[in-house]
Amino acid sequence: MNLTSGDKAILRGLAGELAELAALPCQEERRRMWEAHNTLSGGTKPLFLADQLPWHELDARCTHEHALIGDPYWRKAEVWLRREIYKGRNLATDMVIDPYVKLEYPYLNSGWGLTTSSSEVKIDPDSDVTSRHMYCQINEPEDIDKIKMPVITPCRAQAEQAGNLADETFAGILPWRFTGCVMHLGAWDSIAFWMSVENCYIELMDRPEMLHAIMERMTAGYISIAQQLNAHGLYDTCGSYCHCSHTYMPGETPERAPVSQNGWAFGLAQLFTSVSPKVTEEFECAYMKRIFPYFKHIYYGCCERLDDRLEIVSRLPNVRKISCSPWSRREEFAEKLPAHIVMSNKPTPVLLAEDVFDESAVRKEIRRTVDAARSYGKTLEMLLKDVSTVRYEPDRLKRYCEIASEEAER
Repeated sequence: MNLTSGDKAILRGLAGELAELAALPCQEERRRMWEAHNTLSGGTKPLFLADQLPWHELDARCTHEHALIGDPYWRKAEVWLRREIYKGRNLATDMVIDPYVKLEYPYLNSGWGLTTSSSEVKIDPDSDVTSRHMYCQINEPEDIDKIKMPVITPCRAQAEQAGNLADETFAGILPWRFTGCVMHLGAWDSIAFWMSVENCYIELMDRPEMLHAIMERMTAGYISIAQQLNAHGLYDTCGSYCHCSHTYMPGETPERAPVSQNGWAFGLAQLFTSVSPKVTEEFECAYMKRIFPYFKHIYYGCCERLDDRLEIVSRLPNVRKISCSPWSRREEFAEKLPAHIVMSNKPTPVLLAEDVFDESAVRKEIRRTVDAARSYGKTLEMLLKDVSTVRYEPDRLKRYCEIASEEAER
């Protein structure tokens, strides 16, 4: 881990820009709005954020390929700073910029013992979005032994070195903090990468006992990871972000103990959008019921359809937000969602990728969602994410955010 004088100058300049944004009066106002929103205290408008963007089309310096710092750890910090600044300066959202630089605490995760075997197709060579064909690596029950229990190892010496460099670099500009791990509990995402979606569907019908055995191993692994992170004090309690949503809660400060019982995690089973609710209950929820109690708050869902199985997933322990994806019927979702859970809508990013950007279609899409939530008195957030392209027209994204913010204020 190393920083040249030029690297430090880059980071200091970016930290100065971040400090200017963090000092704006709107930051504290937005933070209070998110606290009220996340506790369903009422009185807040629908809140809007944008993330997972095509950075190569917006600002090449916001990509790891074109960042300026050579050291991988500090290059990641540079990219994070640039993206925060870009979003804060250019996008009309309810994003909060905390008054400190966030650095990842260095640690090693040995992983599950399996890596992805796939072939890829790209439309845009500069994009990190690919179409992938997965090759199955779990063909027989004995292959389940390939799945290993992950081992978490903190890199204390590297963390100390990073802390010393951060003290030198950011002194007099902005404080800094280590962020920990927010656990991704999407077991079926991993399984789909190891087996392919098609093979998962086939085995659900032909050999369900094999998939139950895989989920037993994954469940043990997730619980073990949480316990290891807690033992090392590596769970995140100061990042204020989970699955592209802000997580501010009244009275929860970054100084609270860095353990999962004080933090958020997110779960999902995206490939189950094409199975019955009964399958979701048997092969997903039965296992998440054992995992979710290890966390204080859970964000559940991503791109899968959930309006037809809300009764099942809303009963999972500690669920505070549930995703309403473009594949969910939002009116039915808003009607069925329990009042104690936030409706976390994912607007379709397709409208940003059309040949011609249609502002009226964007407004209609956003207005329909806002009206659905208001009709049933539900607390709504909208998270524009998974944006693969804006057709190299960054103003499309800026205008989309302006329209969403206008409709939320309506």
